[in-house]
Amino acid sequence: MSELAWGDIIKCPRSGRSAKPHETGITMVLDAGKGLYETEDILNLCGSFIDHWKLSFGTSVFMQTDAIKEKLQLLADHDVLTYPGGTLLEVALVDHHCKVFMKRARELGFTAVEISDGTIPIPRFRRKKIIDCAISENLIPVTEVGKKDPNNQPAPDQLAEEALEDLEWGAKWVVIEGREFGTGIGVFDMHGQVEEDQVERISKIMGDKVDRLIWEAPQKNQQAVLIKKFGTNVGLGNIPPDQILAIESLRNGLRFETLHEVTNYLLKSGRWDPNQTEDDLAKLIIS
Repeated sequence: MSELAWGDIIKCPRSGRSAKPHETGITMVLDAGKGLYETEDILNLCGSFIDHWKLSFGTSVFMQTDAIKEKLQLLADHDVLTYPGGTLLEVALVDHHCKVFMKRARELGFTAVEISDGTIPIPRFRRKKIIDCAISENLIPVTEVGKKDPNNQPAPDQLAEEALEDLEWGAKWVVIEGREFGTGIGVFDMHGQVEEDQVERISKIMGDKVDRLIWEAPQKNQQAVLIKKFGTNVGLGNIPPDQILAIESLRNGLRFETLHEVTNYLLKSGRWDPNQTEDDLAKLIIS
C-alpha cells in the first residue's frame, strides 16, 4: 500500500487496528450490482480495507459469465475473498445437489461460499455435509446463522451454539444474520437498535471464538455499538461499497461515535489539555 495522505500528521485516536490480510476485524462488502469499472474505482480507493465481497442474494445469476469472471478476478487481484449470497445456495439446494453449485462457483472464480439456512430449513447433519462439499471444491466456507423472517428468530444461545459447531466443522468465519436493513433481525430490534444483552450472551457462549464472527450491521449506530463492545477489530458485514472508508474511520476513532469516548477519557485522565497550543508544546521541547 502506498503512503497514506495524512500518515505523518494524523494519529488515529483508537489504536490497535490490524493490517490486511485480516483473520479478525473483517469488513465484508454487500454488493447488489456494481459494474466492473465502479468496482475497480472502489478497490483503487480503499481496497486495503476490504476483506470480503459478497454478491448479494441472487444478483450474480443475472450477470454474464465473462463479466462475472472478470470482476471476480479483479477482486482476487486485490486479495479480496469473494462469495455469492447464501440465499443463492439455498435456491440451488432446492433444485440441485450441493456439489453442482460448488463446482460452478469455483469455475466462475469465487474463492469462498456462504452457507446459510435463512429461508429454507436445513438439518444440521446436512449443513456439515455442505461445509465438507465446499472444502472439497477448494472453496472457503463462510457460514451464516439466523433467519430472515422477523417472526422466526432463533434465541442467542442457538445462534452461538450453531456458530461454534460450524467452526468445529471447518467454517472459517460465521456471519450473524442482520440482512441489508438491520431491523427486527438477529440482535437488532424493530427500530434497528442493538439488543446488547443478546450480543453479550452470544459473546459469552462463543468465548475466544467470538472474533471469528462477522456481524451483519448495515447501520452506523449498530456498527458503533459493536466497535465499542469488541474493539476496532470486530468483524462487520453488509457494508455498502461506498461506506468502506466511513467504517474504517469509525473503527479508528475518526467519527463522533467512537472519538468522543477517547477524548472524554483523555480529558478526565489529564492526558490532553484543550488549552495547550502547538506553541506551548514547542516551548516545552526547547526548554
